[in-house]
Amino acid sequence: MAHYLGIDVGTSAAKVILVDEWQAVVAEADVPLQVSRPQDLWSEQDPEAWWKAVQAALDQLRVTTGAAFADVRGIGLSGQMHGAVLLDAANRPLRPAILWNDGRSYREAQELGTNNPGLSRAMGVIPMPGFTAPKLAWLARHEPETFRAVRKVILPKDYIRLKLIGDVVTDMSDAAGTWWLDEARRDWSDAALAATGLTRDHMASLVEGSQASGTLRPEIVQQWGLCSDVVVAGGGGDAATGAVGLGAIEDGSAFISLGTSGQLFVTTRDFSPAPEALVHSFCHALPGRWFQMAAMLNGASCLAWAANLLKRDIGELLRETEAVYRKPSDVLFLPYLAGERTPHNDPHARGVFFGLSPNTQQTDLAQAVLEGVAYSFADAKLALEQAGTPLPQAGIIGGGSKSRFWTRIFASVLNIPITRYHGSDKGPAFGAARLARLATTGEAQEDVCTAPSVLEAVEPDPQLAELYSPRIELFRSLYRALKPEFARS
Repeated sequence: MAHYLGIDVGTSAAKVILVDEWQAVVAEADVPLQVSRPQDLWSEQDPEAWWKAVQAALDQLRVTTGAAFADVRGIGLSGQMHGAVLLDAANRPLRPAILWNDGRSYREAQELGTNNPGLSRAMGVIPMPGFTAPKLAWLARHEPETFRAVRKVILPKDYIRLKLIGDVVTDMSDAAGTWWLDEARRDWSDAALAATGLTRDHMASLVEGSQASGTLRPEIVQQWGLCSDVVVAGGGGDAATGAVGLGAIEDGSAFISLGTSGQLFVTTRDFSPAPEALVHSFCHALPGRWFQMAAMLNGASCLAWAANLLKRDIGELLRETEAVYRKPSDVLFLPYLAGERTPHNDPHARGVFFGLSPNTQQTDLAQAVLEGVAYSFADAKLALEQAGTPLPQAGIIGGGSKSRFWTRIFASVLNIPITRYHGSDKGPAFGAARLARLATTGEAQEDVCTAPSVLEAVEPDPQLAELYSPRIELFRSLYRALKPEFARS
């Protein structure tokens, strides 16, 4: 029986799942990862830590699944987008990777936009500090010796691909988030590369996410006892592979991704740029498809932060908060712990609790965090509507989707029905396994990329939706009032 591996290089963990030919998840393994923040606005990881985590996860699966692991026919890759992995002439990292939630290049991003006003529509969005291109402009200015030594710039998941197949290759959806890809042409933009002092020689080869990028190196075949002809698919950035895992491949398919970061994602049949709305218009992981996305830097990580701050177990804190939940919290939370992208493009924004009193309890703070993240998605929904993309309903994936309580809050804040799915927390890794299958078998993508079974449809509560509406406006006005202070701090 054929099996397929999906590998997702996340920010907080590397996840690997093994899927059989009926698309049932046979086994999965997670290995945690740490983020380094050596300076304000900085966020980095060691690429070798990703590889060690992936190896540990694969070792676990090999031990626990035996014959099924040996029957792997294809491997798909997913990962955190936008990260700058800088390689020397021997394909070794020159420094720690600069991650998607790193805000150090805000000046360079502004300069790229100002100096190249005609490029943003072709790139699908204005340049923002999280993207790869401004990071390289920062590197040229602040670490010129390292910049001169760079021979290849790749993305996080593609470092794992380099280890697996020995070649530097990426897919369209991950390349889309660099600000170097001409989204409509699905090719590198020479003009955008030149704007950051680079050429095509610095870039990976491009394939579609459902195409083969190569086969395993002999050393990898021997290390895990796999067949020599195992295909490694192009794969995709985590947003696009999450969509593939959810079956969101047709025009108008929409979902909320509630992982470390957050995305509001809508598949489109055409490239529909809306840079003025700070909406990302990128290539999908499947050929002939694009998507519009509002991207938030702070998702379920805010809840993990709050639970750690309160020294509480997340599940226990959620249960206690749900037990006392009746109406919107009197406390407001701005969830901008790592700055924010959509709709503010503000790396200086920070988290804020507002409205504390002597009566404030831990559950009030927890509820405020849940609602604050949901309010940021209300901003995202508005940005998509301003870009001409209404959102009448959505699915939900990511670790945060496991909480029915949080999903109820989202449904009422956004005032739309939200669908929870079985296995939705496996999103990107499962999507990567589907892309591995497509690259291996050549099946029709519509036959493989179907929606998972529905767990439940969560309808908005009309009374709560009415109560949340003015709280959303207060949330927005609080950010506007504090924005000048964020910039000064």
